[in-house]
Amino acid sequence: MDRKLFKSILFIVTYTLLLALVLLRIDTIFAMLGSLLGLLGPLFIGFGIAFVLNRPCQFFFRHYHKALGKDDPEAGRGLAVLTSYVMLLLLIAAVFSFVLPKLGESIQLFASQLNGYVANLQVWVNSLAEHLHLTDLDLINFSSLRTYLNGMLETVLSTLGNAAPHLINFTGGIISGIVTLVLAIVFSIYMLGGRETLLAQSRRILSAYIPPKPAAMILDVVHLTADTFTNFVSGQLTEACILGGLCALGMLFIQPDYAALIGVIIGVSALIPVAGAYIGAILSAFLLLMVSPIRALIFLIFLVILQQIEGNVIYPRVVGTSIGLPGIWVLAAVTVGGGLFGLVGVLFSVPITSVLYTLVKRDVRKRLRTSRETTSIE
Repeated sequence: MDRKLFKSILFIVTYTLLLALVLLRIDTIFAMLGSLLGLLGPLFIGFGIAFVLNRPCQFFFRHYHKALGKDDPEAGRGLAVLTSYVMLLLLIAAVFSFVLPKLGESIQLFASQLNGYVANLQVWVNSLAEHLHLTDLDLINFSSLRTYLNGMLETVLSTLGNAAPHLINFTGGIISGIVTLVLAIVFSIYMLGGRETLLAQSRRILSAYIPPKPAAMILDVVHLTADTFTNFVSGQLTEACILGGLCALGMLFIQPDYAALIGVIIGVSALIPVAGAYIGAILSAFLLLMVSPIRALIFLIFLVILQQIEGNVIYPRVVGTSIGLPGIWVLAAVTVGGGLFGLVGVLFSVPITSVLYTLVKRDVRKRLRTSRETTSIE
């Protein structure tokens, strides 16, 4: 038998057996993969931290590099990593010191006055129903709404109030979480500090095991993916912080008691592409509607103006270039990603679709250019 034919038959048989084994033991394989991913959790978390801090670290490194000169780049890199972590810790401390207490106060105030707010809403709906001659319809029964909101707020407040005692009882979980966090921070420090070395080693491994042309294509896709995700993450975080902060400042003139609560709702919802703006606006307007319909209307007008200013003036100047994905594809990506993978799909579908969109666009341009060149030669 021909040696080449024998190798082909052997490869097909081996591939078939492995495929059958995988299909028969798919549950065991998934369990093993889940265990492996659990063990690699600190590495993934560290990579996520390093990815978020990469752009600030590069910013600080450029300035330290200019100040210290080119003689000692390692010192500049270490100072940049240290400064990035100090800024992150200061931001976390500010959130826990100022934002969370104000948020808790707003929730407690809303819970204490919920019955009065529901009564106001009931009176307002009754007046609207009477004006529209709909008094015969059952529009005034808000007992279920009151019960639901009271139950939801009691759950939130009890969770916030009893979080520390519950965490203390689960000592093993706390220790495991602390160990995971410490390992993740160590991994992220190594990744940020040895960024150039890790990139150089990855390129050498890629060049050693993969032919030049596929290796170049892989590097191009990796660079495109990294740039797209960096622009997306930094853009969404910056937009959320700016929009939430400005909204909280504006709420000081509309309803000061709920400035922190509305600001957090708008900021968190801004992290969700496309639908986040509508979700935050609807939730915030509903809360204000129970306080005063006029204030809810004023808030919606203020939010529309604020989003226009933020989207057309502030966001382009602060974030710079966007991910370059048309609006129709953003909406399609969010819809499909959310339907398949829930919230995770909503958050990651946009940058993934942007990468695929850019790759397809490049390939189309390349093929059209080749076709035109072939036509001109003929």
